[in-house]
Amino acid sequence: MSETLKVIQTPIAEELIRFDKYFRAAMKSDVALLDRITHYLIKRKGKQLRPMLVLFSASLCGGITPGTYRGAALVELLHTATLIHDDVVDDSDERRSFFSINALWKNKIAVLVGDFLLSRGLLMALEHDDFQSLKIMSRAVKMMSEGELLQMEKARKLNIDEAVYFDIIRQKTASLFASCCETGAASATDDVEKIEWMRLFGEKLGIAFQIKDDLFDYGQDDIGKPRAIDIKEKKLTLPLIYTLNKASWSERRKIINIVKNHNTNREKVQYLIDHVYEQGGIAYSTEVMYDYLKEAEQILDNFADTPSKISLIELMQYAVKRKK
Repeated sequence: MSETLKVIQTPIAEELIRFDKYFRAAMKSDVALLDRITHYLIKRKGKQLRPMLVLFSASLCGGITPGTYRGAALVELLHTATLIHDDVVDDSDERRSFFSINALWKNKIAVLVGDFLLSRGLLMALEHDDFQSLKIMSRAVKMMSEGELLQMEKARKLNIDEAVYFDIIRQKTASLFASCCETGAASATDDVEKIEWMRLFGEKLGIAFQIKDDLFDYGQDDIGKPRAIDIKEKKLTLPLIYTLNKASWSERRKIINIVKNHNTNREKVQYLIDHVYEQGGIAYSTEVMYDYLKEAEQILDNFADTPSKISLIELMQYAVKRKK
């Protein structure tokens, strides 16, 4: 974990330690193979952005409660399950620079592990009558699945415009960020307005986060995901959509042809990346990303200045300035 994130976590450092113990306990199983796999998952955990959002949101809306920890664990269980299933679907051998579950234990076991984590999260919520958290997170999983399927459908015909693009990322990425903040807020207050503010804050932040991810595709080779992976997978992201909208008919045909038929040709892909830069696709997408970030920060103006609010603002900046 970066030093920046450690500083951001300071107001909830002790709470994150408590969450970690709760999460580890939730992952335990009497099946030796499953226990070994979940131990591997815990060792290679990521930035913990989503549990942080749950805890910060609760802190902002009245204070962290036992329900907050359960909400954060539910979020992380469901998120981890979706990542494992994604790796199977994408036939990916790596996740966060470690071997993926399917690479080490094959697809069948990976799918079953994802199913276990999903069911564990649902049961945990039901055992404590956390119906609101369960409703919020179930809605997020539904939206994430629909977003991924919509993107796959559109990738076949390459007919994504900006409206469809934002529809996709609102569902597949921003819905989980929104649910983290909504779950945290709902665990701390019954104030419907505050809960909705936090849900909306998470959605805006999630959209900015995804645009940053899309920009990585046009970055250097030392970033967190392989360069031009979206192009290879025929995903039309904001920089490319903007460039296509500005292109002449003949140029548009050329770009679509590269994405459709030559997405593994280094020279042609490099031409495409250079063209996106030249036509302002990167500059435009960066501007839109910061617009969403500004809208998210304006929502936080509804809350008093506290260490948690300051950390949330710093977390927002981290989300768009991270290197991977």
